[in-house]
Amino acid sequence: MEKDGRSSKEHKVGSWYSVPELSLRDHRFSVPLNYKSPGSVISVFAREVVGAGNEEKPLPYLLYLQGGPGFESPRPQEASGWLKKACEEYRVVLLDQRGTGLSTPLTVSSLSQFSSALQQADYVQHFRADNIINDAEFIRVRLVPNEEPWTVLGQSFGGFCGVTYLSFAPKGLKHVLLTGGLPPVDNECTADAVYRAGYKSVLLQNQKYYERFPQDKEIIHEVVLHLAESDGMGVPLPSGGLLTPWGLQLLGLSGLGTSGGFERLHYMFEKAWDPVLVPGTKKQLSYTFKREFENSIAFDTNPLYAMMHEMIYCQGAASRWSAHRIRDETGDIFNAVKAAKEGRPVFFTGEMVFPWMFDEIGVLRPFKEAAHMLAEKKDWPPLYDTQRLRQNQVPVAAAVYYEDMYVNVHISQDTAAQIAGIRLWITNEFRHSGIRDSGSRVFDYLMGMLKGKNPVF
Repeated sequence: MEKDGRSSKEHKVGSWYSVPELSLRDHRFSVPLNYKSPGSVISVFAREVVGAGNEEKPLPYLLYLQGGPGFESPRPQEASGWLKKACEEYRVVLLDQRGTGLSTPLTVSSLSQFSSALQQADYVQHFRADNIINDAEFIRVRLVPNEEPWTVLGQSFGGFCGVTYLSFAPKGLKHVLLTGGLPPVDNECTADAVYRAGYKSVLLQNQKYYERFPQDKEIIHEVVLHLAESDGMGVPLPSGGLLTPWGLQLLGLSGLGTSGGFERLHYMFEKAWDPVLVPGTKKQLSYTFKREFENSIAFDTNPLYAMMHEMIYCQGAASRWSAHRIRDETGDIFNAVKAAKEGRPVFFTGEMVFPWMFDEIGVLRPFKEAAHMLAEKKDWPPLYDTQRLRQNQVPVAAAVYYEDMYVNVHISQDTAAQIAGIRLWITNEFRHSGIRDSGSRVFDYLMGMLKGKNPVF
C-alpha cells in the first residue's frame, strides 16, 4: 500500500473484516527470494489487527514473530489473551514468516515441484531468520506511516528473529519483547552446544512426566516392545510412514515442553491399543493412537521445520545432524528398546530432528537428499552481530522460563549478557508457551519492564 493508502505492485491490501471485538485486514507483499541477488519473487502475507472501532486511529505498530521455524502466525478467532491487550495500544501485524501460512508456503506438495534435491536445497536455504528480517523491513517501510520504527514481539524462534533484527536493522525497532526466545549468538555456541544442554532439559521433563503418571511406564514399555517385534522394526502409519521405537520418542516434542503436554501424552497412551473383540486376534495399536501420533509431530504440514530446524543455529559451520550425533554421546539413556527390556523408563526426545526421520516419515522421504545437503552446508551467513548487540540502544525486555525445554535458560542468560540494556525476567511460573497460556500476564509484565514499572530478575 502506498503512503496515500493505495495498493501498489509490491503491496496489495484487502478490506477490513471482523471477528468478535477485533477488526482485521490482509496484506500481501511481493519480496525477493534472495535479497543479495534479486530475481525470483515470493509472496509474504501479514494480517493487520486492531480493536473493533480503531481502524482509523493513528496507533503505533507491533509486529508479532511466531515460533518455529516453519509455523504460520496465529489466526485470531476473537479478542483474547495477549492479542486483546496489545490491541488496546497497537496495530498488531501478524506475519506469516516466509514459507509458512499464506507466504508462498513450503508444503510437501509445493516442494515436490522441484526436479532435483539440489534445487530444493538451494531454494530452502533462503528461509532463515536473516531473510525473515529482510521481509519485515520491506514490510515496515511500506506499511508504517513515515517509516517509523515499530515494536517487535518474538516468541521462541520469533525471538531468535528479534535478536537478528537487533543485529542488522536496529533502526527499524522502537522496542523488542522476547518470550522464550533468546538464541545462542556466539559462533562458539554451536548446534552441538545447544543440544548438549537440550538433552539435559529433556531428561528433567521426562522424569517429571513419569512422576506425574508413573502408570504410563509399563504402557509405554509394552508399546515400544510391540514396535520392536513388528516386521521391519515398526508398524505402518495412516499416512504411509513407519512408527518405530525411536520414532515414538518424538512425542516429547509437543508432549513434554508445553502447558498441558504431560496430560495430552498420558491420555494419548490410554488409547494405545485396540480391544480384542475376537479371541486369538493379535493385539494391535489402535488407528486412533497412530493418527494422534502423526497429528502430534505434524511434519506432514510443516516440512520446513524438519529440513531447517538445525540450521537456525548455524553460522559459518555445518550442523552435520547435530542432535543425532549428540544423542550418541548420551549412551543408552535414550535407547528405547533397551530401556523397555531392562524395565527403565523410556525417555522421549524434545525439539530434535534426526536423519532417519526422512526414511520413516512418509511425507519427508522425497526431501531426504536435500536435507542431507543442508546438514552438510558450511557457508551459512551470520545471524547475529555480537559487537552491535553489545552497543544496542533499543529497549529490550525478555521473559526467560527457568525450565524451558526448548530454549535453555543458561544459554539465554549468556546471550542476555551480550545485549546492552536488556531487561531480563527469569521465571518458573510459566513454561515455553507462556505467552499463549498466561492470558496477557507475560505481555503486561514485559511492557511494564520497558516502562520501568516492574522489577527485573
